Amino acid sequence: MELTPEQTQIGKDNFNEAVGFTRRDVLKTAAVGSIGLGALYFDYQKLNGSPIKAAFIGCGDEANVLITEHPPEYMEIVAIADPRPSNIERTFKGSHPEARIGLNKKLGQAKAAEIKVYPDHLELLKDKDALGLEMVVIAVPLNQHAPIAIACLEAGLHVLSEKLMAHNITQCKQMIRKADEKGLLLAVGHQRHYSVLYDNANDLIKKGLLGDIKFIRAQWHRNNSFPGRDSWRKWDRDADAKKDKEVLLEMEKSGKLKELGYESARQLVDWRLYNATGGGLMAELGSHQMDASSIFLGKKHPLAVQGYGGKNFYGVKGVGPEENWVDDRDIDDHIYVTLEFPGKHYEEDKNDIAVVTYSSINTNRQEPYGETVFGSRGTLIMKTEMEALLYKEESPSSGGGLEQRLWVIDNTKGGGPALDSYNTAAPSAAGAMAKGTMGDKVSRGYREEMEHFCYCIKNQLGPDKLRCNGRVAMADAIMALTANLAMKHKKRIVFKDEWFDAASDAVPETDEQIPT
Repeated sequence: MELTPEQTQIGKDNFNEAVGFTRRDVLKTAAVGSIGLGALYFDYQKLNGSPIKAAFIGCGDEANVLITEHPPEYMEIVAIADPRPSNIERTFKGSHPEARIGLNKKLGQAKAAEIKVYPDHLELLKDKDALGLEMVVIAVPLNQHAPIAIACLEAGLHVLSEKLMAHNITQCKQMIRKADEKGLLLAVGHQRHYSVLYDNANDLIKKGLLGDIKFIRAQWHRNNSFPGRDSWRKWDRDADAKKDKEVLLEMEKSGKLKELGYESARQLVDWRLYNATGGGLMAELGSHQMDASSIFLGKKHPLAVQGYGGKNFYGVKGVGPEENWVDDRDIDDHIYVTLEFPGKHYEEDKNDIAVVTYSSINTNRQEPYGETVFGSRGTLIMKTEMEALLYKEESPSSGGGLEQRLWVIDNTKGGGPALDSYNTAAPSAAGAMAKGTMGDKVSRGYREEMEHFCYCIKNQLGPDKLRCNGRVAMADAIMALTANLAMKHKKRIVFKDEWFDAASDAVPETDEQIPT
């Protein structure tokens, strides 16, 4: 949806106006409080006592985002592990001035020098007692999430794993059962569960300001159609991959890589491109959008999914940068998925369906990634996890549209707040308070998820207190991986309740709907 700068600003002001009205008490507390917004919104406090001792297993780009965002007052990093020398080097020195600043800058060189370095999780776990380890953060290729998580849980460590939860749903259930058996916390980093922006957006939806939601459009479009632009292919052209080749090829020759779960050095480096190690666009990108859509629809499980996926660009001879361009990736470069969710009144009326569409393409990035929620009373646009825009639908009694400012009224007849329009050029005091309290730099939720995880460990809280515990994360994995199956087999797949039950052995990958 292309918006002018003026329309965008009106949408931001409208969102702040609505949040300022519906959450004025929380915002007033935040304005005078001594703890952060995350603690106020997600029900945790400052940590009493020493920080939780943590290790990072996997030190690639995503891990370094987490390391940059990690809260030292809640978490003390005592060790890191990664088989790639360049990843270790970047973890200390940094690779981006803001997103991945490195441990030296984050903690100071003296403190960073105390952190132990290991070539893999197997060596790290041997030293867990000497390190005083209490938890690990796992940020490795998808196919190793479950094996490493289960090994760490078996060793008595709490686990915060990157998304997607696991390579298949059988593994998800194994992770949940092992955490339950050991009495340990297991969480997965779908960070929108800890985004104040998304929490405020969802609060507006729950209070009915958008009305009935029948459609959510989500997308994460990229353009990798030029030589050197595909960030998921690193083996042949990434400078760090070239530095690591000698070490990784020796590990491949000795069988060490196979012990760690990889058939080859190239598969480890370019793991997102292969079905054996990754989950494609749906797992890496679409799972975020499905997670957000599920939150907005009340965390209800979907009813069915269908879609199309194909190698529409990389698989077409002569389209790439060379006439005889050959690309060996397994994953699709264009995917289009439709999910059916139960609407608010589905139990009484099976026609009450909410539809979520998702697309991810590799040849055009004109639209920013995010989700657009279409309600009967308003439209909400979530843009790049950093902005929320709100617009009112025109009604018989008041205007609406992209250029209409709004305010919130107490709708006593309707039983809750409602949107109304007005023509002034400036936001009200409520909108100004919301903007001033939340600030211009929006947290994407990484810091808050780590703070809350450590808080739950320190206070011996159960997994039900985690906003994205294993069972919640498994539901996200079921959506993403079943969508992959629907695209692979070109058929509509109906979700089953037992798939979402960790105690049941039923899983989508072995279901009777899936061709053998």
